[in-house]
Amino acid sequence: MAENEAAEARTEKVLESTLDSVDEAEEAVLQTARKMGFDDDDMHRIGMSVRETMVNAVVHGNRYNARKKVWLSIAHTPERLEIVIGDEGDGFNMDKLPDPLAEENLLRHSGRGLLLIQAFMDEFQIRNRDPKGTEVKMVKCVAKEG
Repeated sequence: MAENEAAEARTEKVLESTLDSVDEAEEAVLQTARKMGFDDDDMHRIGMSVRETMVNAVVHGNRYNARKKVWLSIAHTPERLEIVIGDEGDGFNMDKLPDPLAEENLLRHSGRGLLLIQAFMDEFQIRNRDPKGTEVKMVKCVAKEG
């Protein structure tokens, strides 16, 4: 374990609550993922997950409020990529979100992002930030060859 911790590299950024920050976060994460050797399919999954989480942070969390920031942390070892995105919004309870697969929600244009992230990433956690906001942690593991 201590060996992996020593090999961990971390990048942290404080981003504005704008849609330009969505692109900036995606590019920063994909640059790291590319260096780690993820294939095109995983690159697509990681990029979509970061975009969806960033849009949620900017639009739903911070509500484009220029005084509120979004925090991005990218950490990696040779085996795993960990992305943490936090906002300063009011937070939310995931259990109270409508089921995107329920018949009455199938034709809605939104509400599937968290479901996609859970399907695309190996680990997915949401927690409340202190004193305010939401933090999403996503992990994608490097596929073992053989």
